[in-house]
Amino acid sequence: MLLDPMLIIGTLFILAVYYEEQIDGNYVLLSLVIFALTFPGTWAKYATFRSEIAHILASWPLLMGILLFFGYAGQFLQYFSRDVVIAWVIITPVVMLIAHMWIRRLLAYIRGNGHTSRLAVIVGASDVGVQLRNRLREESLVEIEFGGFFDDRAADRTALGDHDQKDVLGKLESIADYVRKNTVDIIYMALPMSSQPRILQLLDDLKDTTVSIYFVPDIFIFDLIQARIDDVAGIPVVAVCETPFHGMNGFVKRVSDIVLSTLILLLISPIMLLLAIGVKLSSPGPVLFRQRRYGLDGQDIVVYKFRSMTACDDGDKVVQATRNDKRVTRFGAFIRKTSLDELPQFINVIQGRMSIVGPRPHAVAHNEEYRKLIKGYMIRHKVKPGITGWAQVNGLRGETDTIDKMKMRIDYDLDYLRQWTLWLDIKIITRTILLVVMDRQAY
Repeated sequence: MLLDPMLIIGTLFILAVYYEEQIDGNYVLLSLVIFALTFPGTWAKYATFRSEIAHILASWPLLMGILLFFGYAGQFLQYFSRDVVIAWVIITPVVMLIAHMWIRRLLAYIRGNGHTSRLAVIVGASDVGVQLRNRLREESLVEIEFGGFFDDRAADRTALGDHDQKDVLGKLESIADYVRKNTVDIIYMALPMSSQPRILQLLDDLKDTTVSIYFVPDIFIFDLIQARIDDVAGIPVVAVCETPFHGMNGFVKRVSDIVLSTLILLLISPIMLLLAIGVKLSSPGPVLFRQRRYGLDGQDIVVYKFRSMTACDDGDKVVQATRNDKRVTRFGAFIRKTSLDELPQFINVIQGRMSIVGPRPHAVAHNEEYRKLIKGYMIRHKVKPGITGWAQVNGLRGETDTIDKMKMRIDYDLDYLRQWTLWLDIKIITRTILLVVMDRQAY
């Protein structure tokens, strides 16, 4: 997680020293911004070096584009040496590629000489057992060799296909003997929870071995959000549904929100002033539209938007805007089309009510309607709502006039919770900017 942030920041400081630049508070501040944008590093997620190269070549220009844009717009670039900046932009991706290559070679050498590779077998050829086997085989950085399955069931009752039956080494009663003869290091117990007598017998058989034993609960085959193991006062518990923004992830998310929102508000303040004047002149009523939405953990929050309609619904029944909606003013149609009506929500981000990226907040009335119709609907509120989201950049922007469309939006929201990284946020922000220019679904 620290490799890429440290490589990027370290290269910056080394170049500053090389060009005899004074490392002052500006460099420290830039380092904090870089760390917030790049932590946690994602290089270990890529199975091949080719995929790592593709990721670096795609993500580095994007990161530099963001930093240089805000640096130029905010006149921060003047505090840094031109030679240092140019050299840093060119040299850093090369340093990252070389570092990744040598680390992969080092790990391959270590594994090739048998220093860290451990042999593992899986008890139970169940769905979760097969998933675990596939992960062990696919992940190049996992230093564990899959040895095979043990299962008492007939072949047609396991989750293995016909061609995978060769992976079955025997029945449970033969595990202890196999472990002693083959120096097995790890046993993963992937049996259903209902198999308690068999598990107890197996544990008793393995008491005179030194094998490490892990349980893989079969609940993990379900559609879970951020499932993980935790403890409460020393008692282990399984997190079935939890926010991805715990600990350092939460800190990184909040810092990136504050930094980006502050910079964006500084840049767009003249635009927001012009928009406020346009709203005021377009029709009678307030400039800002305040609406109650569900925020983190389903708590009520007030969300700001530039008013785009003559009506400001915020009661028990809220009618979504539709195409050619007569309530939408002419100026309102323009700011809705370009998403400029959402700009005041950066103030909500500074307040801590929202995030730049997250599930889009729905009106309270809509939440109360859809939570009864869509299973898992309220799980999206395990994180702060966002100005833009994973669903919106995947074609689900605008009116959700059917239950199926709303279900698709919720599926993307939950997928965002499962796979969140800071780079995913940056990807969504970039795609949102492009979408504002080209989208035809907003009205």
